[in-house]
Amino acid sequence: MFNIKELANKMNSIRIKNKLIFSFILVVFVPVLIVGIFLTVAFRQNVLDQATQQITNNVERVKKQTLDIIRMPIEISDKLLVDKRLTDVINTQYKSTFDVVEAFWDYRDFREYIELYSEIYNIRFYTTNMTILDNWEFLKVTETIAETPWYKSAMEQEGIHWAYINDETKNNRDYLSLIRKITFPTYRTSGMLVIGVNPKELNAMISQEPFDTMIIDDSGYMIAAKNPDWVGKNISELDFASQLTNKAEGTYEFKFDGKPSKIVVEDLLPASSKNGLKIVSVFTIDSIVSGANRISLLGFGIIMLSLVIAFILIYIFSTILAKRMLVLNKDLNKVAMGDLNVISNVTGNDEIGILSKQFNNMVVSIRGLMDEVAESHNQQAQLQLRQKEIKLKMMASQINPHFLFNALESIRMKAHIKGETEISVIVRMLGKMIRRNLEVGTKKIALKDELEIVRCYLEIQKFRYGNDRLTFRLDIDDSGQDIEIPPLIIQPLIENAVVHGLENIAEGGFVSLTTKLCDQVLHVEVADNGVGINEDKIKQISESLHDMEEDEEYRIGLRNVHQRLVMIYGEAYGLTIHSELGSGTTITFEIPAGGHPHA
Repeated sequence: MFNIKELANKMNSIRIKNKLIFSFILVVFVPVLIVGIFLTVAFRQNVLDQATQQITNNVERVKKQTLDIIRMPIEISDKLLVDKRLTDVINTQYKSTFDVVEAFWDYRDFREYIELYSEIYNIRFYTTNMTILDNWEFLKVTETIAETPWYKSAMEQEGIHWAYINDETKNNRDYLSLIRKITFPTYRTSGMLVIGVNPKELNAMISQEPFDTMIIDDSGYMIAAKNPDWVGKNISELDFASQLTNKAEGTYEFKFDGKPSKIVVEDLLPASSKNGLKIVSVFTIDSIVSGANRISLLGFGIIMLSLVIAFILIYIFSTILAKRMLVLNKDLNKVAMGDLNVISNVTGNDEIGILSKQFNNMVVSIRGLMDEVAESHNQQAQLQLRQKEIKLKMMASQINPHFLFNALESIRMKAHIKGETEISVIVRMLGKMIRRNLEVGTKKIALKDELEIVRCYLEIQKFRYGNDRLTFRLDIDDSGQDIEIPPLIIQPLIENAVVHGLENIAEGGFVSLTTKLCDQVLHVEVADNGVGINEDKIKQISESLHDMEEDEEYRIGLRNVHQRLVMIYGEAYGLTIHSELGSGTTITFEIPAGGHPHA
């Protein structure tokens, strides 16, 4: 059984110098080392998790962009599936070459599709009508074509098939192609439509990815890749191919080029398709955590250096302490031998010094205590002086708002003089918006003043994103412009629509603000055409509007506006949110024109 008294007796037998070193190792060195290792591992894992999430998001974006590229071939195949003119061209039994050429001349749809849509690289149709002439658009089915796996698969099963096949009309180069059997019930015949997807569109999209990313068909051929040398190769030619066999969607760990890596796999099955594609992104763990490892090693090195320095200092201090105690012990032995004129020369204000002073006389002890108090006061005075100096420096570093406005005005005038009208206007709006925000207090302001802030904010954001990504419309009822409303009650809703509603909109983003005065009630509506919010998320947001402790950034502005409306006008007045995924979000509220709610 563990005996505390026995342990205490053993500790009392250890010299003070060794006790101090042991205590340092046990109390400081070991805990700091454990904490350092834990933080290093946690930091590295956090960096890796964030990178993995980012790669997953990138793969989702590539999937969406790929769907956008192949959407047009699918729509064209749907149109050609019921195209009567194509039916007539394919099934007519031509009597002469002139008749065939005339029919080809009249039917120009394939060429027009290729010219109109950059996603389309080539369109060809295979037919069993032997009276048709081959012209790179309409081709007779040969035995070689009929025996190809893609042709057999498409003939056996209706629907859209995707394959990486060669195009005999384009120097037998391989392209990702939409393959679809088209049946003509009236003639009891059928043909094969093949639409080649433009490889430049796919490779241009993939080339923007930060890591090795590729698009693979169900036969394992890489139709597009970050590494151009991989395009056209089968995935089995890469060293990690065996680990991709039958892999479902998800994130996996494996070795790539002998290095620990992660792979993200995402399936892509277009509408009406019998097979699909895979999007694969590969990245080595070292490429992600190398920076974190360097920081961790640097931090670990600093910790170890600090511990070594601390150990050396502890050793020096313990040695000094032991020597002083030995000197005092010799003086005590002299007194024990009868020498009462001994004066101890041990100095200092610690316990040993105090014992030495008491050993000499009481006066020396008191003087030592007074010196200690005086030193403490001196340190406090120096600390207060330093605090005042820091405070003075902080006050001196603050920017005068009027200096900021004057500087913005100088920049605007300079831009205006040099003909940079757009920059001049944006700087003027920025200065006006900053001044308005700083001047806003707790008093109500006119609706037109709030709208001026909104207009400035939208113009600045439009300047940032460009006309292709953001446009807006302000539909304002002139009869309500003088109504007084709480300050900054509309601008946060507009900012929420722009920052969160349109964050994933690459182009065509639109925000509208509508105000209408009806029966002495001001109706305000803010709408966007952004990504929208699902029903569960809307429910969470609606509940969070009443939560004072909610801290998610995109809810703070909405909650602030909602609670101010409720506090000023009552529970019946607040924000109402309507949203639908993919169709945008609409936020509305009402304000009594007289400033007080109706009874």
